[in-house]
Amino acid sequence: MSKLYLVTGGAGFIGSPLVRRLLRDGHRVRVLDNLSRGSAGRLSDIRSHVEFIEADVRDADAVRRAARGVESLCHLAAVNGTEWFYSKPEIVLDVGVKGVVNTIDACLEHDVPEYVLASSSEVYQTPPTIPTDEGAPLSVPDPLNPRFSYGGSKIISELMALNYGRRRLERVLVVRPHNVYGPDMGREHVIPQLVLRAAALAAEHPRGAVPFPIQGGGTQTRSFMYIDDFTDGLAIVLEKGAHLNIYHIGNDDEVPVRRLVELIFERIGRDFDIIPGALTPGSPNRRRPGIDKLRALGYRPRVSLRGGLACTIDWYLTDR
Repeated sequence: MSKLYLVTGGAGFIGSPLVRRLLRDGHRVRVLDNLSRGSAGRLSDIRSHVEFIEADVRDADAVRRAARGVESLCHLAAVNGTEWFYSKPEIVLDVGVKGVVNTIDACLEHDVPEYVLASSSEVYQTPPTIPTDEGAPLSVPDPLNPRFSYGGSKIISELMALNYGRRRLERVLVVRPHNVYGPDMGREHVIPQLVLRAAALAAEHPRGAVPFPIQGGGTQTRSFMYIDDFTDGLAIVLEKGAHLNIYHIGNDDEVPVRRLVELIFERIGRDFDIIPGALTPGSPNRRRPGIDKLRALGYRPRVSLRGGLACTIDWYLTDR
């Protein structure tokens, strides 16, 4: 059955593919985005099919107006990217906390029955078990470390969504994306930063192996997920997810950072020598989501890391 969705952050890297998917599935979509990190260009070819509201999710009045008449609110607006966690933690928290308060208040005021929160793997930081399922304890290991501004804001958001929605909304869903990547994801994340730095160093060292400094020795692991797989996973949660449930959306293929660097240089066509360096405080050593809960709904990742990286690397190395 067709719904009217409000997607906050709908011009973002993750939000814009969701908007496209909802339209493809026959829904109507309203987008709220202040374009501070999102881009209107991501929606340019479908703009006539979307109701677009340029506003900040911290503007309570604007959010209330945007939520009027909608049947589902998907709250994706956030300041993401490790670079921002360290440089602008107060903005990360301001957007995160005010955004969840304003969107929940808007749902309650207008009797919006469904609230979908995009949380993060950052909520559990260094988990006690790998792979990590949705029941892992949430933590802020060090409040003095600005990195945890993002994870802290998402812990608050999950608590707000689940507790306010427990009795007052018909369905509340929480999804935790895990290391989603792809073309046009910005420059504040690990994969575009590695790609751009690899290309720059390769140009500086036209012969022989390229010296490539990294944090740690390359043994840290992550489980990367291509944006198309994330959108598929989120669409399944929207279709089949149960009230007050949390779903990890990710790929359970755990990859050392060194392997990621190998694939990047393989695409560039150069050899490299890793130069180990100090780790940024707070960076988890391993990350691998348990996705059995999502698999039970019918989800399967489709895009290999090699295939997804090829598209992503080519996008970033094109002159833009």
